Amino acid sequence: MNIIICGAGKVGFSISKQLSAQGHSVTVIDQSSDDIKKINETQDVKGIVGRATFPSVLENAGAANTDMIIAVTRNDETNMIICQLAHSLFNINKKIARIRSQEFLEGKWSKLYNKSNLPIDVIISPEVEVAKSLFRKLEAPGTLDNVPFANGKIKVLEIAVEKNCPIINLSLKNLTEKFPDFKANIVGTVREGKFIFLKKTDQILEGDKAYVVVSADQITQILKAFGHEEKTAKKILIVGGGNIGLNLAKFLEKNFEGARVKIIEKNKDRAELIAAELSSSIVICGDALDEEILKETNIEEMETILALTNDDEDNIMVCVLAEKYSPAKRTIAIVNKSNYSLLQKSLNIDDLVDPRMTTVSRIMEHVHKGTIETVYSVLDGEYEFIEAEILEKSELLNKSLKDSNIPEHIRIGSVLRNGKVIIPRSDFVFEKDDLVVFLAKRELLKEVENIFRISSI
Repeated sequence: MNIIICGAGKVGFSISKQLSAQGHSVTVIDQSSDDIKKINETQDVKGIVGRATFPSVLENAGAANTDMIIAVTRNDETNMIICQLAHSLFNINKKIARIRSQEFLEGKWSKLYNKSNLPIDVIISPEVEVAKSLFRKLEAPGTLDNVPFANGKIKVLEIAVEKNCPIINLSLKNLTEKFPDFKANIVGTVREGKFIFLKKTDQILEGDKAYVVVSADQITQILKAFGHEEKTAKKILIVGGGNIGLNLAKFLEKNFEGARVKIIEKNKDRAELIAAELSSSIVICGDALDEEILKETNIEEMETILALTNDDEDNIMVCVLAEKYSPAKRTIAIVNKSNYSLLQKSLNIDDLVDPRMTTVSRIMEHVHKGTIETVYSVLDGEYEFIEAEILEKSELLNKSLKDSNIPEHIRIGSVLRNGKVIIPRSDFVFEKDDLVVFLAKRELLKEVENIFRISSI
């Protein structure tokens, strides 16, 4: 597939890296010669210095023969214009745009996006996506992430394996002996920075980040088996009233019955604005690094604290101060610089969230078409969780799992059949219309398409 990416920032860089590794022909456009130089030196893609809103630049990038364009420049209006040009001048089939401003996304203006007006097929709002991701973490305490598949009936959980985990050093084949109701599939783990597919004879070790595919109604039981029995937080403090904090507060008000949400926002005008938009959340105007402000929120009573400002250092410091008042509370911080992950353990911060990767995962979900529905990236896209349907032409149809010759680096996690979630064993036989959730190494995406007999666009 021929793909043009407009914008060579962190998101554009990561997307081009993943798509190139999957075998797509990728061209990246950006006005920054330094960013294009970095891409040309580190990736097997074509980098062009120029303004993607110039038709001549798009033409030079091969827009006439392009299947998809992804507009992730720093400017919303630029991304819109790129998609308009891609449609009107080059008839590019699929157009994806990152749009940050809520003014363009909400209410009556959201009807603008169609072929007659602004022809954008997929709009990604990073702030909304990050807020959804944070809400999922709060929804399933004890997980690092909680990703829905199959219309929410199947979940992929990322779980930290701590020293109190009951299944440490227990081989996977013996799990059901200790936990008869363990209806889940541990497909792999990140260990010392590398992903490992787990076999039946393998063990879970302390320090692992396990990836578990589970029926949504079994989450509590599975987390208990991992030693996580945390209760859903009701007293929540959000530091930073930007679009992420505001959207998260809205999700909590709508979905968390009895939740008591407080928000600290430094800017007075912004604090007044979000207070008017929220119904039950309490908004406090002040600096969260001021201990008097923290005391005003009754921070010692808060069960979860989320630091969501635009400043990485402030977010780290808020979590450090929260630890001072109550070591038992859960802390989550947004950080844009990956090297801060080295400090997470020493500072006792429970979770660091990279908004860039949340946006990348959401965009990658829409790169695939046909029966591939959902993508969730692991280790910067080296591995992907995918949802796909068994069609009449699929080579898996009417074959058992043990006879299906699925490549080693593709692991079936779960199957949805007639509304029922199945954790498949070796004698499981695939049927037409089965919805399969599986993990695959990114280099095998072409094989995935062949196995399921689907189109890549």
